[in-house]
Amino acid sequence: MRDPLRHHGDVEARDAALDFAVNVYDGPRPPWLDDALRGSLDQVGRYPDPTRAQQAVATHHGRPVEGVLVTAGAAEAFTLIARLRPWRMPVVVHPQFTEPHAALEQAGHHVTSVVLPEPFTLDPAAVPDDADLVVIGNPTNPTGVLHPADEIRALLRPGRVVVVDEAFMDCVPGEVESLAGSRAPGLLVIRSLTKHWGIPGVRAGYVVGDAVVVAGLALNQTPWSVGATAAAAVVACTTPEAAGEARRRAEEIRDWRDHLEKGLTDLGIPHLSATASFVLARVGEGVHDALRAAGIAVRRADTFPGLDGSWVRVAVRPPATTDLLLDALAALYGVEVSTSRSSA
Repeated sequence: MRDPLRHHGDVEARDAALDFAVNVYDGPRPPWLDDALRGSLDQVGRYPDPTRAQQAVATHHGRPVEGVLVTAGAAEAFTLIARLRPWRMPVVVHPQFTEPHAALEQAGHHVTSVVLPEPFTLDPAAVPDDADLVVIGNPTNPTGVLHPADEIRALLRPGRVVVVDEAFMDCVPGEVESLAGSRAPGLLVIRSLTKHWGIPGVRAGYVVGDAVVVAGLALNQTPWSVGATAAAAVVACTTPEAAGEARRRAEEIRDWRDHLEKGLTDLGIPHLSATASFVLARVGEGVHDALRAAGIAVRRADTFPGLDGSWVRVAVRPPATTDLLLDALAALYGVEVSTSRSSA
């Protein structure tokens, strides 16, 4: 592994018979989204223009268009933030998605890690006062912890930029604790469309927040980085129709997650109660590799600062698929599988 911070679940899912490593919704795309993606091909003969997508995001979150930047997925947003300023003390709150940390290091910054102890809930006082950039996930990947919005707001102060990675907020019914509609100096929220809508191959995401900071990001964005298909996806996924489907998926994911968590509890496997499309479980050392040998991919967690090899991140799947994982875990632990388990 060249850089643990750049290790992601898609690598683990390759050649696996069962994929519990990638946090993409396990279901078909809505017909209206496929129609939008196919229709975007009529636009590929001209240079892409994200204006409609920016306006759609602004309307969706009820904020001025000046505070919106459409990006080639969340990853581009992290790179733009890393290169925005000569940050004096950039802080990344871990355990969390490691790409913003990697982007900051790649841009030449020394990153200060604030590692939260289990159960990984935010303590604003743990962040150094002189931090001029703070990055935190909500809900956090891989812990699944949903931090109260007020505690994240407590991180705001003059001269500081607070970046909230809300890539999995659409997994939360009603998106409670989201700050995407909030207006505060120094606040940025990053959203991704790839997971909830099953389009990881379409790099579609956006940043909303402080218009002055967003303008700085836009100045450093590569021209035409958001292609016609990505822009079309942003427009399609921010309509009222999409909002209804997003909530339905969030409720379905919640039910699937309940089934997974109950199964882990029945097997005596410690895990965190999650709010996203994955569960962080302490399965023990060697279990990740044993599952891999059985053709089952789960996300190793020792590449996340603050976690070790006893943890794995398990993507949420429909109950029948989840039961295959639970059966494999039961066999590894020597636990008799309950015949009463429902796969409905």
